[in-house]
Amino acid sequence: MRIVVIGGSGHVGTFLIPRLVRAGHDVVSISRGQRSSYVDDPAWQQVRRVTADRAAEDREGAFGDRVAGLRPDVVIDLICFTLDSATALVERLRGETGHLLHCGSIWRAGPSRRAPITEDDATPPVGEYGIAKAAIAQMLRDETRSGGLVTTSLHPGHIVGPGWHPIGPLGNNDPTVWHKLSAGQPIDVPGIGAEFMHHVHADDVAQAFEAAVDHRDAAAAEDFTVVAPSALNVRGYAEIGASWFGQTAELRTVTWDEFRRGTDDEAAQVSWEHLVRNHCFSIDKARRLLGYAPRYQPDAAALESVRWLIEHDQLDVANPLKV
Repeated sequence: MRIVVIGGSGHVGTFLIPRLVRAGHDVVSISRGQRSSYVDDPAWQQVRRVTADRAAEDREGAFGDRVAGLRPDVVIDLICFTLDSATALVERLRGETGHLLHCGSIWRAGPSRRAPITEDDATPPVGEYGIAKAAIAQMLRDETRSGGLVTTSLHPGHIVGPGWHPIGPLGNNDPTVWHKLSAGQPIDVPGIGAEFMHHVHADDVAQAFEAAVDHRDAAAAEDFTVVAPSALNVRGYAEIGASWFGQTAELRTVTWDEFRRGTDDEAAQVSWEHLVRNHCFSIDKARRLLGYAPRYQPDAAALESVRWLIEHDQLDVANPLKV
C-alpha cells in the first residue's frame, strides 16, 4: 500500500516510517523541513520526502489537495492539532483514501477519578490542547460511523526515546532534575508525590500505528490509548531515576506555592499541567483489538532518553550512569 505520513520526521515518525518500509509499503513522508530523523535507519533511503508547511497550506485550503494528490491508500496524520484542520483533511480524503489514522493525546482525558482510565470512562478534557484532541477524536468516530471515511485515532502518553528530553519526575522538561538526582541532592516535590504520569516509548507508539494499519476493520471508528504497560508516580520515578546513578533520592515535600517560588514559572506550570491530570491508563483495548504489545516499561523508556542525552553531551549530570 502507499502510505502517506504527515509529520514523518518527528518522534513517532522516526520509528514508524522504517517499520512501514520493512513491511513492504510505499511510504511518503510529509514534513515542514528536511530535518533528519532522531535515529538513523537505512529504510529512510526508500522513502519519498515531501516538504510542506501545513499551517500555511491549511490557511490557503490547499493541504488536503496536496495529500490527496499523492494518491495514498492510507494516511497517518501525526501533527494535527485543530478540529478545523482535521475536518478539512477528512472532507478532502472522503471517497478517495481507504484509511485515515490520527495521532491524538492522552490529554483528551481530564484529571483522573479512577485508575486505570479506559477509553470509555475518561473525564472531560481540560485546556485548549486536550479539548481540541477530544473534539477531533469524536469527529473521526462520527465520520466513520455515519458511513464516511474509515478513521482511527490513537492517543499516546508522554513520548520518550532517544533524541529528546523526557518529561521528568517533576512533570516537566527541566533537565536540572537529572543533575540533582545524579548528585544525590534534595529535590522539592509538590504535594506528596503520588501523582501519576504515563509515558510511552516512541517505537511502541509506532508499533500501535502499524498494528492499526494492519487491522483496519478492527480499528475502524475506534480510538485507542497507547501507553506503556504501567505508569510512574512522582516519587517512584525520582527514586528509580536516582538509582540509575547509584544514588538515593532525597525528596522534600512542599506546597505548590513553595514549589512555584523555587521553580521557573514555565516549568512550574508544565508540572502542574501534567500532575493535576494524574493519568494512569489501561491498554486492554489496544491489546485486544490491535495486538498491541509494548516493549518498554516507562522507566526503561525514560532511561533510554537520558542515556542518549548524556552520550551526546546534551545533559549535565554529576555522576555517570551505573546501569
